[in-house]
Amino acid sequence: MKKALLVLLAVVLLVSVAVAPGCKKTTTTETQKKVKVTLYINGTLGDKSFFDSANRGLEMAVKDLGVDGKVIEGGYDPAKWQPDLEQLAQGDSEIIIIGTWQMVDAVTAVAPNHPDKKFIIFDTSVDYSKGNLGNVYSILYKQNEASFLVGALAAMITTSNMPLANKDKVIGFLGGMDIPVINDFKVGYIQGAHYINPDVKVLVSYAASFNDPAKGKELVLAQYDQGADIAFNVAGETGLGLIDAAKEKNKYAIGVDSDQYIMLKDKDPEAASHIVTSMMKNVDKSIYRALKLYLEGKLEFGKAESLGLAEDGVGVADNENYQKLVPQEFRDKVNELAQKIIKGEIKVDTAFGS
Repeated sequence: MKKALLVLLAVVLLVSVAVAPGCKKTTTTETQKKVKVTLYINGTLGDKSFFDSANRGLEMAVKDLGVDGKVIEGGYDPAKWQPDLEQLAQGDSEIIIIGTWQMVDAVTAVAPNHPDKKFIIFDTSVDYSKGNLGNVYSILYKQNEASFLVGALAAMITTSNMPLANKDKVIGFLGGMDIPVINDFKVGYIQGAHYINPDVKVLVSYAASFNDPAKGKELVLAQYDQGADIAFNVAGETGLGLIDAAKEKNKYAIGVDSDQYIMLKDKDPEAASHIVTSMMKNVDKSIYRALKLYLEGKLEFGKAESLGLAEDGVGVADNENYQKLVPQEFRDKVNELAQKIIKGEIKVDTAFGS
């Protein structure tokens, strides 16, 4: 009898603790539930640049934030992108991440029909005036700011006594397409170069593709033949051809989006050795940031946010090759210019208007 009473008292005590004021009962289901996130790539991974950076951001969130993430490669057929996005919206993902201006029409059509889902689109913005897009958060980047810095660096290099620099004041620029976001890189790059030396000539080529390395190589070989001793890749996978051209011609290259020296140094160390730095569009950090804010209940959907040098949305890769190839005085100048941009002492031109 005494034993039975002791057992009963123990049960009552446990129940009392579980429902005591201020205590929240947590179920096994709640502790194990993870936010499901899908990153949809309207292309393929392996560009060593933009899409790989996006995937890296999701991987960071899976590791550090505990989200349940997956990536889907949609390929390069635009006819498939909106149907794919609609199918994903009908699935079990709580958040769907897409990127590039090419996905704006798709998310504008799909998101209003799925108000229970959240959409993050990076490197562009939807038109919120069209309404019913309160479940979409847009991430823009001030790529013109960091492009100003690498343009200034390119001008310093082409007028220097560095081993691969020639006597011509000529630098190159390779764009994937002649579109506003690519031209935002271009105007910053040219302004930065002319800030250092107004006499520097900038050769500009567009490949009309983001996945044609052979075309990229052909165009940049021509730039090097015209006197350029350094060229800036703003062409995604196409830009891998620029790096190959730098290797073949023994010239300098500037990478884009990801730290392309780090991405290539193990696979092709000779090509990587020609990359003085990369203009970082920190897609990875911005996706990680957005997911962290979402988990904290702080991500503001229904609006666009633009991330620049001050927000670490863009930057210049500072790696072993940069430190090895680029003189300290040039690196100090790049840092000085970055601070002037952050403080508003230098206003960088943009292809999107003021």
